[in-house]
Amino acid sequence: RRRGGGRKRVTETDPGLRQALLALVEPAPRGDPMSPLRWTTKSTRKLAVTLTAQGHPVGADTVANLLQQEGFSLQGNAKTLEGKQNPDRDAQFRYLNAQVKEHQADAQPVVSVDTKKKEQLGEFANSGREWHPAGQPVEVNTHDFPDNTLGKVVPYGIYDLAANTGWVNVGTDHDTATFAVESLRRWWNTAGRAAYPHARRLLITADAGGSNGYRTRAWKTELAALALQTGLAITVCHFPPGTSKWNAIEHRLFSHITMNWRGRPLASHEVVLRTIAATTTRTGLTVHSELDTGSYPLGTTISDQQMAELPITRHHWHGDWNYTLHPEQPAATTPAPPSTPAAPSHSWLF
Repeated sequence: RRRGGGRKRVTETDPGLRQALLALVEPAPRGDPMSPLRWTTKSTRKLAVTLTAQGHPVGADTVANLLQQEGFSLQGNAKTLEGKQNPDRDAQFRYLNAQVKEHQADAQPVVSVDTKKKEQLGEFANSGREWHPAGQPVEVNTHDFPDNTLGKVVPYGIYDLAANTGWVNVGTDHDTATFAVESLRRWWNTAGRAAYPHARRLLITADAGGSNGYRTRAWKTELAALALQTGLAITVCHFPPGTSKWNAIEHRLFSHITMNWRGRPLASHEVVLRTIAATTTRTGLTVHSELDTGSYPLGTTISDQQMAELPITRHHWHGDWNYTLHPEQPAATTPAPPSTPAAPSHSWLF
């Protein structure tokens, strides 16, 4: 064929096609607010139909080629918007990092803690895919209605930053502060004490909310009891509100557990425990898991007097986020004398 012969490219025969396509796929504030594609999925087929209706006859394959030429690609959402940020966020990160380095330099244990998402037990669909013989997928329930017999599980994790080990306490009741501290107690008694026989202090990094939140009175009260039992001075450094995903346990432990049980129905406690315990990484992560069938009722109330008696030292920097509980008996405060009730009035008799 002679050079330059053959059918011309559609962008040459229709110079306005490229601009018309870009106008359709631009972000909403810059695009045409009256476009029929404003509120629907912008697939190449729908784009082709819309362009054809606008006087630019084109096929879906050509639309895909043009989008690639313009630097477009199929993309999902990116979770990067964290909302309102605390002005002391970065300074707290630096303070927390300094505390971690100081404890590790002194060979003291440093752990990251959090509660993983509750999971329903039963033959329920689990996101992700696994290799199976063609045409033989794992069959699960068509609906995700909770199974009242099997219930849910609450995995509470403790991740040892220096040892790269995880310890997960799988509860069957509520996610409370008592359950969180009991998980720490079990970790210390079964793994922490042996790994750090000369430990005098323990540093815990936690997010700002939930059962281990900095506003939770029961969390501090239970930690004071744990400090007295273990003889450890327990320091807690919280991540600022809205930054829980920066906590090491999220991306060093929980994410790998989620990947390990993808596409697998969590049919029983045994499946959950074995799958968690089998989680490993190429960097050497090992995980231990145990079942906790204890009862952890909601609604525990801690009085102002109990809080005042706690052997707690708030740090000079953001004492609400950074504090140390000492292995001491709670300080006894003198209760206020009971007020003398006023004599009843008899004025109504006259």
